[in-house]
Amino acid sequence: MINKNSIQLNDIAIGIVWLFHVSGIVGILYGDSQWFVGATPLNLVLSFVLLIVTSRKEPKVYWMAGIAFLVGMVAEALGVNYGIIFGQYEYGDALGWKVAGVPWLIGVNWAILTICCAAIAANIAGHILSKIFLGIGLMLLLDAVIEPIAPLLDFWEFTGGTAPAQNYIGWFLTALPLHVFYHLFKIEIKGTFTHHLFLLQIVFFTILLLQINTLQNAL
Repeated sequence: MINKNSIQLNDIAIGIVWLFHVSGIVGILYGDSQWFVGATPLNLVLSFVLLIVTSRKEPKVYWMAGIAFLVGMVAEALGVNYGIIFGQYEYGDALGWKVAGVPWLIGVNWAILTICCAAIAANIAGHILSKIFLGIGLMLLLDAVIEPIAPLLDFWEFTGGTAPAQNYIGWFLTALPLHVFYHLFKIEIKGTFTHHLFLLQIVFFTILLLQINTLQNAL
């Protein structure tokens, strides 16, 4: 019989993502860098599955994930193929299979980030506008941290080597309707898994950014 002191699913999920992200940092910087970078798709899929599982009591999350996936994929396809929305860039091979030049895992990542950032904002802010703009701000913060090291990890690379201002404007405009939908749907996610997952991504890429010289030598 399970008592009140038993480990809950949310706690198990948090432990798993911490293990994977910490292992990834150590492995990329000091271990078999190519192998750990190559495991990025597995980490993203696992994070998404755990996000859905821990949010299973809120069925509207499934709809939100689907919408964010589709919007993200369409926006990215327009960016990669026509240079609009985000600027001129292309994806490398580290993120796996592509559809119209865009790794399908990028759509998964849009779903993860939208749900995590919106859930965090919902717990912090009061007014719906504050929730929307805080959530978008969190997404932009993470993108700003990732951009300088994305080419090194073979995620993506902009023409000229640096993400232009258009990229961040594009992120804002693409994320805006997603966060509006999230709060209009009145999605409520219990637990802190979303907080841990977002924090881990910030910590993961910040450490890699601060250790960029080590990262360059490792890769």
